[in-house]
Amino acid sequence: MNRPPLVILTGPTAVGKTDLSIRLAKAIGGEIVSADSMQVYRHMDIGSAKVTPEEMDGVPHHLIDVLEPTDDFNVVAFQAMAKEALRGIYSRGHIPVVAGGTGFYIQALLYDIDFTENDVDTALRRDLEQLAAERGPEYLHAMLKEIDPASADAIHSNNIKRTIRAIEFYRQTGTPISVHNEEQRAKESPYHFLYYVLTTDRAALYERIDRRVERMMEQGLLEEVRRLAAMGCDRHMVSMQGLGYKEILAYLEGEYTLEEAVRVIKRDTRHFAKRQITWFKREREVRWLNLPDFDNDRAKVLEHILKEMNEKQMLCGKQIQEIEQA
Repeated sequence: MNRPPLVILTGPTAVGKTDLSIRLAKAIGGEIVSADSMQVYRHMDIGSAKVTPEEMDGVPHHLIDVLEPTDDFNVVAFQAMAKEALRGIYSRGHIPVVAGGTGFYIQALLYDIDFTENDVDTALRRDLEQLAAERGPEYLHAMLKEIDPASADAIHSNNIKRTIRAIEFYRQTGTPISVHNEEQRAKESPYHFLYYVLTTDRAALYERIDRRVERMMEQGLLEEVRRLAAMGCDRHMVSMQGLGYKEILAYLEGEYTLEEAVRVIKRDTRHFAKRQITWFKREREVRWLNLPDFDNDRAKVLEHILKEMNEKQMLCGKQIQEIEQA
């Protein structure tokens, strides 16, 4: 069976994925599928560092601005929406470029992970939700650590939904969800793919993160969060758990000074970038693109990707000719 082509371009936050993914899509006549958990939401532009229409430069983008902040978005929804986008892209004879930093989403799409739910035990879920409300998320997280340490390491203690889901899965099946996920990851991908992770040295990345947060504040992140709060968005919503949003919301509710909120955003974004890199190091068949190895020249990085795509026979003759003439 001929597997359809797929290019993944990911990496830690603020490394410069957006610019490179657009250059790549333009070079191969591709379309971009966003693997970002925040850019999917309307009205959340600054804090999500959402790609602008000008930056898109005519390249079709999918899974951007398709949900309201009141909507839930998770890996199962992403997988279904992304697969639908891929079907359309392939029908147009184009190559999809999956770009974004949410590693779990990318893994779910790349290996077509099965998220089929067992029958939901609503009584168990209510009990666990009540426990979290009464004893706090850390108590629930400690319960998970006892039965599934690997999942506890991967799931933040504040992520109550994922913690509950992992406990539910163990209670229903007797198998840790981490073991189930590992079995799913061992599957062969249905795609003929290249999986790239764009990186740079840590000091440069942290500097880029700090500058990005400062730029967000200059562009009006505070006003953006104020508008969302006025729309009825609160910290219990999935959308408002995003970096930048929950901290500014905490400032508006009097928990932080603005200076402290900005400091926490920078700190937590650096921690997030470190976790992203750790995730990608665990993934299979990843090709690392370390910017200093290319003299920090994205044109050289693009040339390298196109060369490998040609070697993997992912480009048709017409595309190769267009690239050579460019």
